[in-house]
Amino acid sequence: MRSSSISIRTLALGVIGALWLTGTANAAEVRVMISGGFTAAFKALVPEFERQTGNKVLIAYGPSMGTTVNAIPVRLERGEPADVLIMVGYALGDLIKNGKAVADSRVDLVNSPIGIAVKTGTPHPDISSSDTVKKALLSAKSVAYSDSASGVYVSTEMFQKLGIVDQMKDKATKIPATPVGEIVAKGEAEIGLQQISELKPVQGIDIIGKLPDDLQKITVFSAGIATVSKEPEAGKALIKFLTSPAARDEIVKSGLDPIPAGATN
Repeated sequence: MRSSSISIRTLALGVIGALWLTGTANAAEVRVMISGGFTAAFKALVPEFERQTGNKVLIAYGPSMGTTVNAIPVRLERGEPADVLIMVGYALGDLIKNGKAVADSRVDLVNSPIGIAVKTGTPHPDISSSDTVKKALLSAKSVAYSDSASGVYVSTEMFQKLGIVDQMKDKATKIPATPVGEIVAKGEAEIGLQQISELKPVQGIDIIGKLPDDLQKITVFSAGIATVSKEPEAGKALIKFLTSPAARDEIVKSGLDPIPAGATN
């Protein structure tokens, strides 16, 4: 029975793939620039897309914003090739305004919540309310946050909301490019804040949970076609695959909440 259901699912996925790519006779190399929040799900899904289509996906990783050498806007500015951009929604919006991405190609993929992590084997502070999160942050000797969307929110809004801006100046550190969880796993920070989907792949940490609702900031990750794309149709097929029912399980497993097709902001 299990074998039969697997065969049916495989056949269905193959049919879907064939329908998407009608008219695309030759296999293509699809170049993707992607930021951390969607990476774990994407890496798990790419082999199935490649199997269905015969296309090859080439991946370049980097933050959605910032000035580090791998940041997606920096990569595009120096002329690196790209077909699909997968990144924080408002950062993709900026690229559209700057003529680096095709305006009508944007599709919102997922909502990504912020979580809190500590090193495996260390105590788990209570983060069930804004008051307990505040207490945990003030009690910690060191705190790490990312240089991307979640970190911008934590450092410019959340600390202010909690009334601890001054207290966090000397103990909270922005981590450029490197996953915050890796800093926590090494013991270089007691508490790490980043999107749960970026914390999940890191070994040596415990994810305590999401920020409480009154402190939470959901980040939308979106996909679009780069204006320099040489394979826009293959890129659109990849984006459509990422929004299909076949992709949902891996997306949810990675800590993300899929956005229904057609719900692009």
